[in-house]
Amino acid sequence: MSKPICEQVRTRCAWVAGRSRSVRIETGAVEAYAAGLPAAAEPAPPDPATELTEGSRESRAAFVVCLDAINFGSGWWPTIRKRPGHSGYFTVAAGLTERFREAGPWSTLELGDLNPATIAAVLGQDAGHPLMTDYARALRDVGERVEADHGGRFTAVIDAAAGSAPALAGLLSGWRAFADVSTYDGCEVPFFKRAQIAAADASRMGLAGPTAVAGAKSRALRHLDRLTAFADNLVPHVLRVDGVLRLDPALEQRIEAGELLEHGSPAEVELRACAVHAIELLAGVSPLTPAQIDAALWHRGRSPRYKSLPRPRSRNTAY
Repeated sequence: MSKPICEQVRTRCAWVAGRSRSVRIETGAVEAYAAGLPAAAEPAPPDPATELTEGSRESRAAFVVCLDAINFGSGWWPTIRKRPGHSGYFTVAAGLTERFREAGPWSTLELGDLNPATIAAVLGQDAGHPLMTDYARALRDVGERVEADHGGRFTAVIDAAAGSAPALAGLLSGWRAFADVSTYDGCEVPFFKRAQIAAADASRMGLAGPTAVAGAKSRALRHLDRLTAFADNLVPHVLRVDGVLRLDPALEQRIEAGELLEHGSPAEVELRACAVHAIELLAGVSPLTPAQIDAALWHRGRSPRYKSLPRPRSRNTAY
């Protein structure tokens, strides 16, 4: 039997970090850096401006799955219309929240017919922007999978995981909408950033079903500590700025010049994998889980110090 996907991510990212040529983890800095992390971390409460905090469990489950199915596009953020005071991600999240709040969730059949113009109108973007085609394709896959495999019910997707966050991530990892596997030195390297963050979001939104947590007050999913970091471009940027990741000068120059990195290229895979493994090392000397450290660093990366410096960019459907 193959390992659960979180363990596959963890193992393979450690393997990449051990042979990385352009990115190096400063292992001697790990303990001191961990000491500067929060002593404890609670999940951020849902924000009504960018998350569906009301409505039925079915509606909220549909929102989480749909939002994380299109939780990518960071390489395109400089080219989209952002809402005032919003990043690219929060622009997308706010648009989807308003659509669900005003008109309810799309049915699985509506999702199956979704086109770029429809999602562009929801997000306030141009229908011809390449992201809209990618978003529409991802949401069509969501509709088809929920309809075919779960009777058209998003709560059935959550319940199929029996209350386990890694199990939910594993289920979603099999959908085209959540695909996220690269190749490095001839071997597959799974990341599944969005499948894992969807499991974390489902837990944070209290979507675990009554059967999965019978007799429990919490509607959180179990085993959140087994999730890895959610490999994107911002957390490697924070770790680089803070001196935990060291980059080859040529790669550093490319990033600082604003050059797009090819998705799946050795340097891009190394950035993501070394960030995941660095967070595993930090978790080993911290009371925080990898997902909690990831959240702390992601929020740190929204501060002016990090936003003022060029970060790695790559145009893909992984992050």
